[in-house]
Amino acid sequence: MIRRESDSLILEGAVTLNTVAALAVAVEEHLRQGARVVDFASVTEVDSAAIALALEWLRQAEESKTALRFANLPAAMQNLAKLYGVSELLQSASG
Repeated sequence: MIRRESDSLILEGAVTLNTVAALAVAVEEHLRQGARVVDFASVTEVDSAAIALALEWLRQAEESKTALRFANLPAAMQNLAKLYGVSELLQSASG
């Protein structure tokens, strides 16, 4: 589900309502240990829970005054972000 490579976390499989609880806990620990990039390249499915989770990770990073970047956001996730009016938040974290 998550693979760590240096300061990057590679998410694999679905990021949906059924998986976000486990992902939230696992990624939070990696972020505390210095991970700074969350890569969605191997994600196979997303729903609105993926948006909520990404925003939560950004909030946690801001609270701990660390930079967090997203890589390879799936088109479906970008479309959902536009629908919910938060695409700028995710895009600024994807630069």
